[in-house]
Amino acid sequence: MSIDHYENFPVASALCPPALRPAVVAIYHFARTADDIADEGDTPPVQRLAALGAYRAELERCAAGQPPLDQRWHRVFEPLAVQMRRFALPPQLLGDLLSAFEQDTGNPHYPDRAALLDYCRRSADPIGRLLLHLYGVQERTALAQSDAICSALQLINFWQDFSVDLPRGRHYVPLADAARHGLTLQQLEVQQDNAATQALVRELCDWARALMISGAPLVHRLPGRAGWELRLVVQGGLRILEKIELMNHATLARRPKLDASDVPRLLWRALGMRAGTVARSPA
Repeated sequence: MSIDHYENFPVASALCPPALRPAVVAIYHFARTADDIADEGDTPPVQRLAALGAYRAELERCAAGQPPLDQRWHRVFEPLAVQMRRFALPPQLLGDLLSAFEQDTGNPHYPDRAALLDYCRRSADPIGRLLLHLYGVQERTALAQSDAICSALQLINFWQDFSVDLPRGRHYVPLADAARHGLTLQQLEVQQDNAATQALVRELCDWARALMISGAPLVHRLPGRAGWELRLVVQGGLRILEKIELMNHATLARRPKLDASDVPRLLWRALGMRAGTVARSPA
């Protein structure tokens, strides 16, 4: 459910109505470029923050209807400005994404699940809300379900990517969860799977699965193509959790991923989703 390295964001897929694709692509390029500024290369954090500050200034100009000034990102903000005017995209949601990217530059630790969910609220949930905005869906329950799905996808990406994040000093395991299993973040950095780490990953995956299932009824609230695309997104996230389970939750050094062999299973499960259910057949 990802394009390149920007997680959990189905960009202009075959199920996206053509009229919405330019807006989806503009949002994607805005988010991916900011992610690159925050995360790519060996630039010191202070310079990353300065670049993100300049990027935020361009967003503010865009929201105010002013032309972009910084030539580094004119290919991002010129199309984004068009789509912001066309669809009245909420600038606050785009700004929330930048807040999360700014936080990433410091590789912070998260004391508990509430702190991590606050990060997800800014790093993932705005994407779902922006897409709902494009579809004209603003009902409160739908927004809450979208947040649950997006946060679940973000968490699943974390538990999938231990082998990528740990060597880079990225710690998304809440300290309280690690301590409950007698573990420290330093012990996780060693990337050696054992009974304690596997029990920790199992518990974290259960958390993500419960969050995903709580948001899954949203697939029945969205019209046509949007509902079917979301079914595949939900089932893709659940399938990653299933693959982690098949590995006995030993993901500190090895990354599970979806491949072509998963497509028929995902389609079947998406077709099988009914109101109040999330299809999940045996692996």
